[in-house]
Amino acid sequence: MATALITGASGGMGRDMAILLAERGYDLILVARNGDKLKELAESLNTDVRVIPMDLSIRKNCYKLHGMTGNVDILINNAGFGEWGEFYYTSLHKELNMIDLNISALHILTKLYLRDFVKKNRGYILNVSSLATFGSGPLMATYYATKAYVYKLTTAINEELRVRRSKVRISVFCPGPVDTGFNDRAGVSFSVKPLNSMEASRIALRGMFAKKMVIIPSFSEKMVSILSGFVPLRIVLMVCYRIQHNKGN
Repeated sequence: MATALITGASGGMGRDMAILLAERGYDLILVARNGDKLKELAESLNTDVRVIPMDLSIRKNCYKLHGMTGNVDILINNAGFGEWGEFYYTSLHKELNMIDLNISALHILTKLYLRDFVKKNRGYILNVSSLATFGSGPLMATYYATKAYVYKLTTAINEELRVRRSKVRISVFCPGPVDTGFNDRAGVSFSVKPLNSMEASRIALRGMFAKKMVIIPSFSEKMVSILSGFVPLRIVLMVCYRIQHNKGN
């Protein structure tokens, strides 16, 4: 039986992707800090589920997780969070923790499991980024920067795998606002109607299995990603500032 490992699986898209993959018959390895929520989710699924409560912002835990999990067929790097506020005022400690989780953990796990997948010439990796990757984010500067890293890393690896004719697939999911617990931790509210988390998860998995490199949910969001490359940077910054400013009100 094939196995999928999902980080950030205690809520939001991580939880919903676990439900969807269980419906497809995948065994699951669910990872997040909140062990109680993971156990609650595991008990609701009709498949073999292994729960691993772990803080992946601690780098040694990423290596530990890889050593604990043996044969995995799908890796979904979903864990991450953001913070709202002017860079001058926001917490350096929280931002460094964000970088450790959004970038370092994803980087380490992608590297370790990619090596496993390349050796057996199969496997899927789905890295969760954001539509934020296509712009700079005044008032969420660090978060936007971390998601740009995820996008750049994933697309570069995708090309390397294509050139070597590997059957390993790596995709990046870049949704706009999604109704998850993200905004509660970031301390903001949506300024536009968010996409339902289950629907976003369904789109992400569909794109991953279709072997898409970049997965963007809607036509309007695809247009944002395209137009961001043509609009002057100052205009992009002004628009992003206004969007983020409205979130904090």
